[in-house]
Amino acid sequence: MIDYIKGELTEINPAYAVVEAGGIGYGVQITLTTYTAIQQQKSIKLYIYESIREDAHVLYGFLTPGERQLFLLLISVSGIGANTARMIMSSYSAQEIQDMIATGNVRALNSIKGIGSKTAQRIIVDLKDKIVKLGIAAPGQPAASTAPANNAVRGEAVAALVMLGFPAAASQKTVDKILQEQPDIRVELLIKLALKMM
Repeated sequence: MIDYIKGELTEINPAYAVVEAGGIGYGVQITLTTYTAIQQQKSIKLYIYESIREDAHVLYGFLTPGERQLFLLLISVSGIGANTARMIMSSYSAQEIQDMIATGNVRALNSIKGIGSKTAQRIIVDLKDKIVKLGIAAPGQPAASTAPANNAVRGEAVAALVMLGFPAAASQKTVDKILQEQPDIRVELLIKLALKMM
């Protein structure tokens, strides 16, 4: 079992990173929160969850053991798979998710793409006691990027949405609509807004 990978960040986009350690490049699925925190770094450490199935061996990477623990709790809920859990953790910070569950905020959880009322209620019922005990601390937010939005930002956002399972055409349309209203938006905020609109 891989507990963490520490090495050089050789490739990154909002949903995926490649970390080179010991001459091996590990492809790791990440959340937007993780992307925001590591995108400017050269050397990183990600805490890993390995999903081993018949048809795939997938690594999911997190900034802290607490974030990984939240992910594990989410996938323990019936009906929540790894991609849905990653979608939840890309839509809100670990602290916000913890607060939603602890306070029983069904509406906020229901606003996440793919989470219906019953699933949101199931998450709260199954995890409320566990999440209060966990006490996940949100990672520090990096300074805002001042890079203007451009085709690269649009391309990254669309690629991330497609990797998360959304159709390319719908992703492009949603991203373009947001960019018309907020041309200087950072890519991670662009994706978060798109997730809420799709």
